Amino acid sequence: MNAVLDIITLLPWADWLALAWFFAAWVAYALFARHRGQTEMTVLGVTNRLRRQWMLQTTHRDVRVIDGIVIQSLSSSPSFFASTTILIIGGLLAVLGTSEKATELVAEIPFAARTSVLVFDLKVLVLTGVFVFAFFRFTWSLRQYTFGALMIASAPDYREFAKDEAARQEFAQRAGRVVGLAAETFNDGLRAYYMAFALIGWFFSPLVFAVLTAGVIWVLYQREFRSDVLAVLKS
Repeated sequence: MNAVLDIITLLPWADWLALAWFFAAWVAYALFARHRGQTEMTVLGVTNRLRRQWMLQTTHRDVRVIDGIVIQSLSSSPSFFASTTILIIGGLLAVLGTSEKATELVAEIPFAARTSVLVFDLKVLVLTGVFVFAFFRFTWSLRQYTFGALMIASAPDYREFAKDEAARQEFAQRAGRVVGLAAETFNDGLRAYYMAFALIGWFFSPLVFAVLTAGVIWVLYQREFRSDVLAVLKS
């Protein structure tokens, strides 16, 4: 009980409220985007339709080399971000090893909050946790793209699909969904990167942290629901 109280008193209430707002906004927006995407066309929703159409076209091709190239190209993005995230996590862990010097450096930044080394370490740990989550999402996305490539490679000959239209539609639905899940998982990782930028504001003040969280959510909403590219894809 005393340990819990020590943790609670470690930060002012303003910091706890800002941190709670950060995670609540992140989770709430993720749930909102997933639910809203079922009734309204989002960037992911529109591109998932294109992925199903792509898989449908795959069933008409005799040689599917182009499909393998596209899958490889798509999987390069989560692979790059996963590698980059490992470097970021390593850098943040290195910062934890030099907390005192890092705290002094941050204290010299104008408008940055003056905190103890323990509080600084806590903020770095939370930031590290966000990137660990992103790493897991990127690597899972990479594996799902691999599953999609396996489905394309194991698909029956196009002449067999010509004899069974139901099998063609069923394959396109399943393969398109697998590739779509890979894209959605990759999007989760990217969203974590966006939220990490909001978390950096915590090193300045709880108010900056809260405002940046709201700003990042607004940017995510605009890009997923109101972007110019979405209008083009829907047309």
